[in-house]
Amino acid sequence: MVINKVLHEARPLLEGVKIRDAVIGISLIGLELDNSNIGVTYVLREGLRAGCSIFPYGQELIGQNAWDIAQWAVSGAEDLQRGIGMAVLTAATRSLELEDADTTHHPYGLVVNETDTIGMVGYIAPVAAQLSEMAKEIFIFDEGISKCGGAHGLVVPVQEQEKLLPTCDIVVLSGTTFINGSIDGLLEMCSNAREVMIMGASTPMFPEAFRGTNVTVLAGSWWNSERKADIFKAISLAGGIRQLSDYSIKKTVRAR
Repeated sequence: MVINKVLHEARPLLEGVKIRDAVIGISLIGLELDNSNIGVTYVLREGLRAGCSIFPYGQELIGQNAWDIAQWAVSGAEDLQRGIGMAVLTAATRSLELEDADTTHHPYGLVVNETDTIGMVGYIAPVAAQLSEMAKEIFIFDEGISKCGGAHGLVVPVQEQEKLLPTCDIVVLSGTTFINGSIDGLLEMCSNAREVMIMGASTPMFPEAFRGTNVTVLAGSWWNSERKADIFKAISLAGGIRQLSDYSIKKTVRAR
């Protein structure tokens, strides 16, 4: 499991660190470590149970050991708890020295040919629009949209992934694939791809964790800790990544 490699890389950065603050919104999770590093991840709300007071662990986060909470990325009972674990891991990447890929001439450092077929798992509208103009064809899969609606006509049924992803030259996977546990199976389907990029706020940017895999690019975000109050306020009011864009530091790094 790739997530185990991510945890291995993150552990030295998290031992002895505690959770200082957290906010769980309807769209995003925000979490601050006591070294002021901030992590943000998506809420896969379509997979959560209905009811009141069914996520008691949220009330117990503050002051907990960050390494213990990071392990929820694997041991979490459902998508929200795993999302909190991933938020700790994305916060930990702020302590790394990550060299940005050269994106001067190519988006995310990807060379997209007009004959390429692109697969995208997790609909990220601006990226889909940009890449679709450069390639021959793009297949977009999004489990949440398939279940709950939205982006009508743009999203291919997720049941088609196993057939279509192996035909793709470039594949873009949302970092949320770590939260729902689909990342390893998807990487197997992308075995013929020239480039595999994991992107979005939920992306754990630990390049060493992806050595030996077919992942080539990690495109995630760091967060301006001086704007923590603004970040947490926006999340608490159901804000999404668009509402947080002024506070993000976009990072694109090569995994190999």
